[in-house]
Amino acid sequence: MDLLEYQAKELFQQVGIPILPSQTIQNTTALKRLQIPYPMVLKSQVRAGGRGKAGGVRFVENTIDAIAAASAIFHLPIADEYPEVILAEARYDAQSELFLAIVLDYQRQCPVLMGSSEGGIDVDSLLEQMQSVSLRTNFSPYLARRLAVKMGLTGPLVTTVSAIIEKMYELFVTYDLDVIEINPLGISADGEVMALDGKITVNDTAINRHPDLLNWGSEQWTGHSWLPGDLAQGQIGLICNSEGLALSTWDLLNSLGITGAYLLDESRSGMALGKQLELAFDHLSQAPNLKGIFVNLATREAATPALAEDLRAFLPLPPNPSSEDRSLRGTGPSFPQRQRPPQRQTYTGEVLPVVIRFSQGNLDQLKQMYNNSLVHWHNDLETAIAKMLSLIPQETALAQG
Repeated sequence: MDLLEYQAKELFQQVGIPILPSQTIQNTTALKRLQIPYPMVLKSQVRAGGRGKAGGVRFVENTIDAIAAASAIFHLPIADEYPEVILAEARYDAQSELFLAIVLDYQRQCPVLMGSSEGGIDVDSLLEQMQSVSLRTNFSPYLARRLAVKMGLTGPLVTTVSAIIEKMYELFVTYDLDVIEINPLGISADGEVMALDGKITVNDTAINRHPDLLNWGSEQWTGHSWLPGDLAQGQIGLICNSEGLALSTWDLLNSLGITGAYLLDESRSGMALGKQLELAFDHLSQAPNLKGIFVNLATREAATPALAEDLRAFLPLPPNPSSEDRSLRGTGPSFPQRQRPPQRQTYTGEVLPVVIRFSQGNLDQLKQMYNNSLVHWHNDLETAIAKMLSLIPQETALAQG
């Protein structure tokens, strides 16, 4: 199991590895309650590497900049993963950066200490300077100092970095880790060191021995779950497959009022996606003032047809259709058909419009087969948001605002 950066740093703090003051935020409004002084850095909390190059790490000077940057980060998928939280962290003036790691090498059948005098995002320079020490015997402080010397460190820095490696090894053994990494370890002008980023991978076969870490995993995702909004007054219901995606969409549509957001995930919940969608649409339809449903899914190109088929049974037919075939007929090959349940309605008996946004996938065939005045397909989030806003009666939206 891969931990997120902020979780890795919580473990760093337990053993005395220095970290910067930081806070996690789940939406842009939380930026107004930060206790960290500006300037600061905002970091997307996803498991994929390359966050900096992808635009998931941004430096900000004030609250206005921070709100704009956080909104952009929440809307930015990195390796198809949207962040559920962002880490806000104080800036650090590093004069140089190191790379440190301990990796369980299955070929050598032992842990390996690794270090480079060139840390950061320049992978080529990092690898050119990489040094290693295999732990074929029990760990000792001497082996940590040996790695520091091989990295070219001198003077007090050898002792300082060796102490960091010892603390990393303590975590490595305590939590049955496959990988623990600090990249970069920043060094200030006066020789102070700071773990500026961290990565930890827990061995999957050992995770049950660490219930505190297992709880972290369940907090990150709980299968199908409900983020409560104003069920009594909200006009828009959300269905998303990431909490970060739901929160960022919530911000964009909040002028209309949100009944709540249903979070989907088939792989971890153990429940078929079709069943999750049935629960989601049924739950949302209980809101007495619901005016529309917004489905926002982080998708892959190849998964689009299957997702569309799962959604098909829950989409509204056009007003007064002569037959179901009228709404489903297309010029391309058809998706497998399954029995459609009765039209889902709100308490008022109104059939709701649905706006669907897939982050990837060719939607041309879907528009031919399923498009009608009540169903709208988009890839672009801004266009989808605009369509949802346009479907709500203007007088209702003004009253809500």
